[in-house]
Amino acid sequence: MFRIQTIASLDLPELTPYRTLRRAAAHAAQGIFVAEGDKVVRRLLESSFGVVSVLLPESRLTEFEPLLRARLEREIPVFAVTRKSVLEELVGFEMFQGVLAIGKIPVAVTLEGILAGSGSPKLFAAVDGLTSAENVGLLTRNCAAFGVQALIVGETSSSPFLRRAVRNSMGAIFRLPVLELGLGVDGTHGTHGMAAGSLVETLKILRRNGVRCVAAHPHTEGKFLSQADLSGDCCIVFGSEGHGISAPVLAACDEAVAVPMANGVDSLNVGAAAAVFLYEAARQRSVGGN
Repeated sequence: MFRIQTIASLDLPELTPYRTLRRAAAHAAQGIFVAEGDKVVRRLLESSFGVVSVLLPESRLTEFEPLLRARLEREIPVFAVTRKSVLEELVGFEMFQGVLAIGKIPVAVTLEGILAGSGSPKLFAAVDGLTSAENVGLLTRNCAAFGVQALIVGETSSSPFLRRAVRNSMGAIFRLPVLELGLGVDGTHGTHGMAAGSLVETLKILRRNGVRCVAAHPHTEGKFLSQADLSGDCCIVFGSEGHGISAPVLAACDEAVAVPMANGVDSLNVGAAAAVFLYEAARQRSVGGN
């Protein structure tokens, strides 16, 4: 069910999350995130994620009504504006599509749950020091595209539930289990299941459980990607935009693997590197399955 309310005032308490789109810490403390754009909001409404409210132009109500009616919530507030300019005044920047929603960050998963709930061969991805929300979102989308079973977000990386990350994932975040390290099961900082709050400790635990940890590292004297065996249980670790994988995380991996590139090219964008690595992992598993 849903309840339509035409916005007559920008000061309604229920509109606070939309007025504070740039205050990511406040949203995280409340356990909510912002979904922006047609496809992302549609995929949120189609998912099992909780929905707090929806904000859109009155002219778009008919398009979203079937998805809203299909939701299991007792009642979802739908705030409708008669002019997109009113919506842009509310959120504080120019919008192209003018469709937004507030979703609920799901209950935190644990490393135990990820290991128990993933079939073999397991394929995980992890990120270390990835601070660009756009790149986190792009990597999340690649993970969903190539069959990654869970994304492990290091304690020095941006959250995949930031607005720009959710937008760049095109809603893929709604179908991928995510373990954010440094957060407790209640969303506060601290230990998180077996993961002990750090990526280094998490990789050690994965290795003890038979999961090979492979660093996607451009500056290595080790293997090229074509020489790496990604057909078994493995976790591929990706580093930051500027500095790659940190020394402690690199040391916690079983091996470092690089994508061969032409002379003079320093590295690939992390989204491109993730697509190459994860495609190769999917290809090897497909060949092995045949």
